[in-house]
Amino acid sequence: MTMIGPENADQARLLRLLRDGPRSRVELTDALGLPRGRFGTEVDRLAAQGLVEAAGPAASRGGRRSSLLRIAEQVRFGAVIVGEGRLDVALTDGELNILARHTEPVDVRLGPEPVVSHAVELLAKLRAEAGLARLTGVGVALPAPVSVRDGAPVSPPALPGWHQFPVRDTIAAELGCPVQIDNDANVMALGEHHTGTGRAFDDFLYVKLGNTVGCGLVFGGALYRGATSGAGDIGHLQLTEDGPLCVCGNTGCVEAYCGDAALVREAVTAARTGRSTALGDRLAVAGTLTINDVAAAATGGDPTAQTLVRDAARRLGQVLVELVSFVNPAIVIIGGTPAGIGPVLLAEIRGMVYRRSTPLATGAMPIVLSDLGDRAALVGAARLISDQVFGAR
Repeated sequence: MTMIGPENADQARLLRLLRDGPRSRVELTDALGLPRGRFGTEVDRLAAQGLVEAAGPAASRGGRRSSLLRIAEQVRFGAVIVGEGRLDVALTDGELNILARHTEPVDVRLGPEPVVSHAVELLAKLRAEAGLARLTGVGVALPAPVSVRDGAPVSPPALPGWHQFPVRDTIAAELGCPVQIDNDANVMALGEHHTGTGRAFDDFLYVKLGNTVGCGLVFGGALYRGATSGAGDIGHLQLTEDGPLCVCGNTGCVEAYCGDAALVREAVTAARTGRSTALGDRLAVAGTLTINDVAAAATGGDPTAQTLVRDAARRLGQVLVELVSFVNPAIVIIGGTPAGIGPVLLAEIRGMVYRRSTPLATGAMPIVLSDLGDRAALVGAARLISDQVFGAR
């Protein structure tokens, strides 16, 4: 595989500036602090690799008009999101705008080989439809602890049979391009930092809800993974010793109380015991319940469903109290909430955090819902691999 990318730190900085949109040569020269001749040389080297190209004249600032530069049209990143019951793949341009995507159901219990193989097929199809000979790189998000160094999941409760499967190297070998993988909370935090509310902050927490619960930490404008890529795995912090059994094998974990599967489990119990007419009626019709059924019952005014949501939110708030006091983020962003119940979750979490955290940590700290939806993961996966491709060798 022929590697493309910047040859030095100045070229890397230039590409990352252009990742945010076209800029004039004058603006870029000023931002990089390079002599004009040196700047031109670096641009020519990047253009020779097919990474940057001219984008027409810039707006006049008086005198001779400058020209715009942009990430080259042929730069295309792939994004793969292995989710909770679905596989999502997308193609983005060099500015991480989503150009095409495909989503379909997936059963991760089939094991990594068929799921990864199908993801490769879908990416290859998107690549062919775009008329590309190759992708510039592919970013992958997994609902699991990930060793970024090894490119593989590590003892993932939500992905049985995936332990140490070489996801990164398998996709790279098939598609002939660089690949980077990470856990979904980290990837969504990157997406939020690139194009969401997190863009305005250098220090924030991104809490990802769903069947799996995790936290992406952005410090000093960069993702913080910890010594072995294990930072932010809040889903398996133990809240109580005698709580419900978690998929990780322990009891009383955050995920066992606050994950989608936990809420559905409690909702089924409420339906079968007659505590909720709305949930009981839905269970009788469908034969099962989903997190969307719980959300619909809660937003429809069902008191039992509302209590389930509030209880889960308060337990999550307990964890955030400790994190906020310890980390002191500028903002907490919550994503992955089922449609309709975000405001209820938010109210309970805010109440817990603002009441129990230290005033210095929470004095001006907002807690908000992400407005990106599932775009956070797709943009974040593209951001993940672009950080690698646009990094200095």
